[in-house]
Parts: sequence; C-alpha cells; structure tokens
Amino acid sequence: MKPSIPPFLLLLLLLLSHLPSLSFQLTLSVSPQTLSKSGDSITIHWSNISSPSKLDWLGIYSPPNSSSSHFIGYVFLSNSSTWESGSGSITLPLINLRSNYKFRIFRWTESEINPKRQDHDHNPLPGTKHLLAESDEVGFQSGRGPEQLHLSLTGRVGEMRVMFVTHDGGESVVMYGLDPGQMERVADTKVDRYEREDMCDSPANHSLGWRDPGYMHDGVMTDLDKGKRYYYKVGSDSGGWSNTSSFVSPDGDSSETIAFLFGDMGTATPYNTFLRTQQESISTVKWLVRDIEALGDKPSLVSHIGDISYARGYSWLWDHFFNQIEPIASKVPYHVCIGNHEYDWPSQPWKPDWSASIYGTDGGGECGVPYSLRFNMPGNFSEPTNSRAPATRNLYYSFDLGVVHFVYFSTETNFLQGSSQYSFLKHDLESVDRKKTPFVVVQGHRPMYTTSNENRDAPLRERLLEHLEPLFVKNKVTLAFWGHVHRYERFCPLNNFTCGSLGLRAEDWKAFPVHVVIGMAGQDWQPIWEPRPDHPTDPIFPQPDRSLYRGGEFGYTRLFATKEKLTLSYVGNHDGEVHDMVEIMASGQVLNGDLGSRDGSHLGTGKRKSESTFSWYVKSASVLVLGAFIGYVVGFASHARKEAAVGKNWTPVKSDEI
Repeated sequence: MKPSIPPFLLLLLLLLSHLPSLSFQLTLSVSPQTLSKSGDSITIHWSNISSPSKLDWLGIYSPPNSSSSHFIGYVFLSNSSTWESGSGSITLPLINLRSNYKFRIFRWTESEINPKRQDHDHNPLPGTKHLLAESDEVGFQSGRGPEQLHLSLTGRVGEMRVMFVTHDGGESVVMYGLDPGQMERVADTKVDRYEREDMCDSPANHSLGWRDPGYMHDGVMTDLDKGKRYYYKVGSDSGGWSNTSSFVSPDGDSSETIAFLFGDMGTATPYNTFLRTQQESISTVKWLVRDIEALGDKPSLVSHIGDISYARGYSWLWDHFFNQIEPIASKVPYHVCIGNHEYDWPSQPWKPDWSASIYGTDGGGECGVPYSLRFNMPGNFSEPTNSRAPATRNLYYSFDLGVVHFVYFSTETNFLQGSSQYSFLKHDLESVDRKKTPFVVVQGHRPMYTTSNENRDAPLRERLLEHLEPLFVKNKVTLAFWGHVHRYERFCPLNNFTCGSLGLRAEDWKAFPVHVVIGMAGQDWQPIWEPRPDHPTDPIFPQPDRSLYRGGEFGYTRLFATKEKLTLSYVGNHDGEVHDMVEIMASGQVLNGDLGSRDGSHLGTGKRKSESTFSWYVKSASVLVLGAFIGYVVGFASHARKEAAVGKNWTPVKSDEI
C-alpha cells in the first residue's frame, strides 16, 4: 500500500504550480482615471506581454462597451521605447466625448493581415481576434462645464454669438461683461441636437462612425459697446462653468479690418484612426494664436472656407476639431462656408448630369447635418435635404466688418442663374455701399480658377465662370478666395482667363477680381500642377502667366485693410513669416504682385512698408503667446509618436482625394 500525500501538501503543490503564471500575468492600467477637461493626458501602462511583437497594438474605445472592431483609434505598442521587454507606457491626450473610455491590447500576426480592410492611407487595419488585456474605464469629472466654445457674428450691430456643447442639454446661459470680475449680464441659449437617424449614409449613420454628439447651445450677447473687450463664461451652477474667455466687439465705424483666411484645415489626433488626419493643422493654429494675441484690443475675424474638420462620418473628429480651434474661436468670430467633405452624398438634392464626377460620397454620409447644427452663420438661407435630415444651413450669407464686405456662398448646392443662391449673390453684390465698405471679398470652396491638375471639377469651374464671374466683374469684387486645392495660388486680376493691366505705367486698367486659392491650412494631400498639354505624363509643370505665385507650403493668409488700401499676406507654417503679398487700392488697382514676382522677390519694399504695423503687433506678443500656447502644443506632441508608430510598420500612401 502506497503512502498517501497529506491534503495540505496537495494544496501547497497546487498553489506552487500556479505561481509562475500568476507572477507573469499581463497587466494593463491607466492613470489618472478621472480627467478634468478635454486635452488632459492619461498614461497607459502595460507589463508582462509574452513574446512581444511589433504588431501588438492598443485600441482606444469610447463608449467603453464598443465592439472590438469599433475603436476610435489605435497605437502600436512599439511606440514605447521599452516595448521589446514586454512592458511599456504611452501617454495620450483625450477629448471629452461625453462617454467614458476603455483601452484594449490585441495581438495581431502577419498571417492575419487582411489587405482588403484598409485605412484611408491604404494601410491594413489591425485585427481584433486575440484580445490580451482590457483596462478599467477612464472618464471626465462631473460639473466640469461646457466645452467647444466658438464665436460668430450675427450680422447685427452690437451682437456676438457663442456656441458650445454640453453632455445633457441642461439649462445653460452666457454671463458677460466688461470686467472679468463682474460679468452680470446674462444671455439665454437655445439647444439643438442631431441623431444617428438624421445622417444620410455610412459611416455617419453606422455604429462604426456614430458617437453621441452632445447638445449644441446657441446664445447671443447683445447691446455690446463698439470696439470693447468683453469677458464671458458659459454654463450653469448645476452643470459647471467654462473658463472665462474674452473677445473684442466689432466696431461698425472702424476704418480698418483684420481677418485671417484659409481653407481645408481639418484636425489632428494623437492616434491612428480610419481616416488620415491633418497634423499640419496644429502649426496653423499655433501661428494664428500668435497673430490674434498680437492684435491686443483690435477686433478681427477668422474665415475657414470649407472642408472644416474632415470628419467624413467619424463623429469624434468634430470633437477634436472644436477642441483644437477653441484657443482661436473663443476669442474671435470663426466663420465658415460649406465644402464637399461636409456635404456631398449620393442622394443630395441638386446633382445635375454634368456633376456626375463631382458630387459623390465625400461627406461620409453626414449630408451637412453636423455642419448645419454646430455652426450658426448670419442670415437664414437653407436648402432641404429631401430626407429626415434637417435642412442644410449656413450656405450663403454676407456681412460688413470695418471697411470690408464679406460674402460666403456654396459650391455644393445650386448657384446657377435662376437659383435662390444666385439671386442672393446678385442682389447682395449690387447693394454694397462702396463708400462704407470699399472692398468686397467673396468666398467659396471649389475654385473658379486653379492651375492644379484637377480635371474632375472642370464642369463645375465652367459653370462658375459662366454664371458667377460676370457678377464678380460687373460689381468689382476685390478678392475671390477658394479652397479645395491644398495649395496656395494667387492670380493676376482676372476676367475670362485674361489678366487685366495693373496700370502701374499710367496705362489704362480695370478693376478685375484677384482670385486666390487658400486650401493649404492642413490637409496634406497635394495635387500636382497642370502638366504640358502635349506631354501630360512628364513631370514638367509650366506656370501660366495668369498664376503669379503658387506654392505647396502649408499656411494661411492675413488680410489688413484701411479705407485706402487692402494688403493680403501669405504666411507659411514652417517659419510663421510672410512669403507672398499683394496690395490692392480701394479703386481696385493692384499695386504690386505683378508678373515678375513669382519667386516672391517683390516682397522687399512692399513688405516692409505694409507689414510693419502688423509685424510690430506680432513681434511684441510672441513671447506671451509662446507661454500660452506651449501647453496646447505639448498636449498634442504625442501625435508625432503616431507617425513613428505607423512608420515602423506601414508606409503612408496618399490617395487622390481633395
């Protein structure tokens, strides 16, 4: 008879046999687990990953119960310098999506790569078959107050609109005044919201792209004194208050106008997602913050002419966008017009036969809904969607600011003669008081003129030339700004592809519009220029005489106008300096930027003379802005890690999307 093993020894042996596996169990933790506001960072720690691989990845989920394939973003663990040890950490800023976050680690193998399941850069999306670990939930503090503040003009004297987002739509107000310690005036807000069922197509109406957008609040501060700095905050005692912001109220009697104009900026994310995001938008915002701070107590305007967030049906990118522009949009009115990536969908109401190659699926199924409800521009012009989706708003409108009359219109909806939009443009341009506003600036998304090799829009450009250019010429439009093409290009004063004389040698001249393409604020797909007609495949791109300056650098434009002269400057993102400039008199005569200035050599005398005042503003405020903005830049610095992570595994491939 064999001796039996005592029960306590069996239990001890059993425990000992499990110690190795227990001691090396994979752990995943997040700290802190509660954040106070959007943009605050968390650090994700992991340890004891067995046989770590470059394809191991971290999925980011909100809401936390999202299915594994419905992440909002991902980061490869190889982004951590210690990943090969099986342990590491990654720090990311988080945006408040009005729902908690959760993180999951997956193993993905080479054999499981699906070449048909790709992101926007044609890189395979990571697989979710092997879940290794899942974190606890991470959330934001309650009572934190509204977010995503942005201002706009109403078109009425003595008013400023502010919009913001809350998670529950509870009663919120705007408190404002001339003293930050005594904001005793109160403005109520209206609340609006859109649902998944309002969207028109995938991914916007699919669980992959849809996230709760929150509630949009809209309040108007009234009876503002001209040219005064006002302080304001939004929220409620029960739901919390925003930080105090300030703006300078417009002065309708001002003899000068300052504006910053660009298109196609988009937003940046600190992680990979289904779409390519626009990292250059960070630099654009940085320099804009500098310039706005440099103005001190001078009012100004930001104009973003289409392709706003590039969300394209992935709802959380709108939240990233509004968080990113808040340092600007909470201080100066932020005005927009609609682009293809806010609107276009297969069943859009106006889609004539000639537009078959133009109006497609660029809006990602949003059909203008987020654009219409997240912004509120002056006027009440809208177009029905012929679906459950609310009517599309913010399509065309105008207002005066100082000595400039600004006009916005839509290239995505009917602009032909006989349309309501054409009637608006005709009446508006014919009604401008040129003694009050000697300069007229018109803005639309798709360009009337461009020398980029973009043939799909050719039928639309023909209609713009046929129907709208005669209006612009007849009514002596000063500047016509366009986006869509992600480059900067300035043309001579144009009428039907013909340059008007500048009159610099006492010859006769006519006040033709100066067209400028300014879609270079962030989107990184760069079209080639138009090649020679007889050698379309050779990489030689002659610059036509009508194109006076063109470049591929990211940036934005600054407009400074007095009663006598308007100066437009192109600021490059790599150094924040002026790289092109044109001066236009109130008569319409263009003073410089002639055919001999394509390389920017004309900037010598003109730049020193016209930019001196604004440059003084910029230089005197640079140190202050650096301190104010450094937290923002650091908060998104981890975006560079995203690029490094992608670079270790996949090579980005640019598509032909604009």
